[in-house]
Amino acid sequence: MGTRKAPPEIEKQLNRRTIWSGTLFGVGLVSFIDEMVFHQLLHWHHFYDKSTTSFGLISDGFFHALSWLTTVGGLFLVADLRRRNAWNGKRWLGSVLLGAGLFQFYDGTVQHKLMMLHQIRYNVDILPYDLVWNFTAISMIVIGYYLVRKSKFSFEPMKVSGSNS
Repeated sequence: MGTRKAPPEIEKQLNRRTIWSGTLFGVGLVSFIDEMVFHQLLHWHHFYDKSTTSFGLISDGFFHALSWLTTVGGLFLVADLRRRNAWNGKRWLGSVLLGAGLFQFYDGTVQHKLMMLHQIRYNVDILPYDLVWNFTAISMIVIGYYLVRKSKFSFEPMKVSGSNS
């Protein structure tokens, strides 16, 4: 039983899979945190605030279900990477931060400001909340991108069984 490095096209595919798994997990994780903290615990807003409270709660349920689907989807890709002995934890963590930051920035700009589905909080000066929200998102994007770039080609060699070499 020997070991060898994966062919370049396989390594590229595994790199993409690592990024996708981390990104999906990051989107799901930050969505779950957003929904649990701001929607359920603090009651600051619902996913959709332009209707009744009942409709807002229904929209929260769909948002919660979608966040868990993306989280589980990311973890299925992680399981496949682990099965292939192609796990790159640093790259995955960077992708998690990248996905979390991208979703949070999208939420803070597109959903909060352009579509006006909801705000972070109502009946307060919203500027400090928006600044912290988007600064946190940008920080996650920058750190995540740095980690992804720093760990670009650091896969462990793949195990090959039954090789005649």
